[in-house]
Amino acid sequence: MKAIIAGAGIGGLTAALCLHRIGFEVEIYESARTLRPLGVGINLLPHGAAILHGLGLGGPLDAIGIATRAIEYRTRYGHLIASDPRGVEAGFAFPQYSIHRGYLQTILLEAARDRLGGNVVKTGLPLTGFSQDHGSVRAHFDGPYAGRGAGATEGDILIGGDGFHSAVRRQLHPDEGPAHFEGTMLWRGANEQSPVGDGRTMFIAGNHDAKIVCYPISERARRAGKALVNWVAEVRNCRPRAAADADWTKTGTREFIEHFSEFQMPDIDLQALFGNTQVINEYPMIDRDPLPWWSDGRVTLLGDAAHPMFPIGANGASQAILDGKALADSLEKITDPAAALLDYEDKRRDTTGQVVLANRAYGPEQVLDIADQRMTGPNDRIEDLITAEEIEAVARNYRTVAGFRKTSES
Repeated sequence: MKAIIAGAGIGGLTAALCLHRIGFEVEIYESARTLRPLGVGINLLPHGAAILHGLGLGGPLDAIGIATRAIEYRTRYGHLIASDPRGVEAGFAFPQYSIHRGYLQTILLEAARDRLGGNVVKTGLPLTGFSQDHGSVRAHFDGPYAGRGAGATEGDILIGGDGFHSAVRRQLHPDEGPAHFEGTMLWRGANEQSPVGDGRTMFIAGNHDAKIVCYPISERARRAGKALVNWVAEVRNCRPRAAADADWTKTGTREFIEHFSEFQMPDIDLQALFGNTQVINEYPMIDRDPLPWWSDGRVTLLGDAAHPMFPIGANGASQAILDGKALADSLEKITDPAAALLDYEDKRRDTTGQVVLANRAYGPEQVLDIADQRMTGPNDRIEDLITAEEIEAVARNYRTVAGFRKTSES
């Protein structure tokens, strides 16, 4: 059986490794001409980490990513609302990793080339469409190498892992309409500096009109006595953006900084962090409505092509990884490709749709708004702003929706 995967992102590469393990031939087609470690920080939750450990990638993850100890939710004045233990500190079998997106992609890419062959990823070949019949599916490509005999390929299944602007999704759902823009813009960057706190804690501060997220993403820097601090500044009620602006490599301005002038964190100077960051990217907070179906015959969707979501709850990469494992499980269990893809969709579509909608409601970050609405100033007592019961109810609900409940909650 041969699988064609459009997109060499985190989801597509995970799917390739999982399919190879059950005996599939795999070809991956990537639109970028060169695969480089682009992007900044992401988080890999324990259920996603478990799959990558199962693929034998625990060693590289431990060497490169930070095993996150906790997420702290703070007010804009630095009050500690809650400290939510993460990974093994929270009783999970595997860590939560904070890691550079490009470095995680590189770990997966190197494993795919080592196990599936050095030419498994064919670059510079964006997918433009597909055709299928009862016996096979044919994927069509354009780009600089399409004229060298790589303009099309045939296989048993086609997996659309080609991201937010997925051509596979567009052909399956041509009348879907525009992306959903929440009104928030994200500015992102990373800066190497002296350690912050214990070097393994992430914090989220402010409210959903102005919010800052900070966390270290390099175990190598930590061992050298430094911290590579990833940060995301979010500002709501910004100018409208189109889906065409959804390019997370786009260079951003520094217009956002004024919104954080009154923020006071006990362990980091945010103005210095912003000022010392050499490259800042900007991205609109957009997603798409959950689809009524993903699969048609021998074709299906995966990762951001299937369920693009707001970057809230640190869950996008993990859900793509879960997709890859679930897809391989269905194809191993069911011999008919079309039936297997429907089985995969049945396992994943409703679950990921709930995560998309939960993230629109700010997921576990609802505690920020609860506290902020009751705040009068920097001298407030945190116990007057939010109760322990409110904090745990928000956290427990999101763990349930996202599918990483603790054993005691099962």
